[in-house]
Amino acid sequence: MIVKNVEELLKSVKAGDFKSLARTITLVENELDGYEQILLSLKSNSNTPVIGITGPPGAGKSTLINSLLKILVEKNKRIAVAAVDPTSPFNFGSLLGDRLRLSEFFNHPNVFIRSLASRGSLGGLSEKLIEVIDILKQGTFDYIFVETVGVGQSEVEIAGLADTTLVVVVPESGDDIQAMKSGIMEIADIFVVNKCDREGAERLAMNLLNSGREKKGWKVPVVKTSAINREGIEELEKLIENHSGSGATNEKKIFLLAEKAFRLLQRERMKGISKKEIQDVIMKDVNNPNFNLYRFVKELA
Repeated sequence: MIVKNVEELLKSVKAGDFKSLARTITLVENELDGYEQILLSLKSNSNTPVIGITGPPGAGKSTLINSLLKILVEKNKRIAVAAVDPTSPFNFGSLLGDRLRLSEFFNHPNVFIRSLASRGSLGGLSEKLIEVIDILKQGTFDYIFVETVGVGQSEVEIAGLADTTLVVVVPESGDDIQAMKSGIMEIADIFVVNKCDREGAERLAMNLLNSGREKKGWKVPVVKTSAINREGIEELEKLIENHSGSGATNEKKIFLLAEKAFRLLQRERMKGISKKEIQDVIMKDVNNPNFNLYRFVKELA
């Protein structure tokens, strides 16, 4: 692909063409010809807010996004959704089930949905998510939603990529709140107690509210929702809007950029190192009585 084609492709993306956007993401995600030219041509001054949605499996994150989309499209907002699904560590396949849960908006002209496989990333995100978000920012979206895999405390890395982070919990999470505080609970800009029609929702919401969390002048709110019944969704949408315009995202910008740069440098230095190749070498040597993992890694490095 020559530079002229890259420029034309990005021009179409900026004009709101979803087919060009999907093609651009595919080129970058799979590192096909021209992907580096695309990345080097991206404008980084987009103010489109990135909303990260994280929480334990079964908290109803996809249903929550679906309910938010219903409200936002009624307001003629344009939304991009990057939904990360877990990848098998053995065959590297992925169900990409979020496409099924968001099927109502497949063909909506204001909604772009992209499922991404985590590809072995342990933090609940896809290793290519940084680039995908920056490509989505070249479009004409009012919000970019990012839904993580839902793997527990390691999902704190979403805080390094999202301007606003929603931590979704359910009433059954009540007994686990103390254990979660050191990890995922620290990153919330907004707490969402979903499935609020269940017993214990009120108590959990009060416990979170009484924790009195505050981040740079933003008192972290708690909202109760029932995504399937669209209860509390309008309040949540207003809180997202308020946080996006509160100035809190501006103070976070340097951290976000530094975090992205660190991850990109880390990945660049790991190029050429294949887990599959390492596995094949270990398979040959592991039964050797003189095999030493640390010596093996030192020789590999």
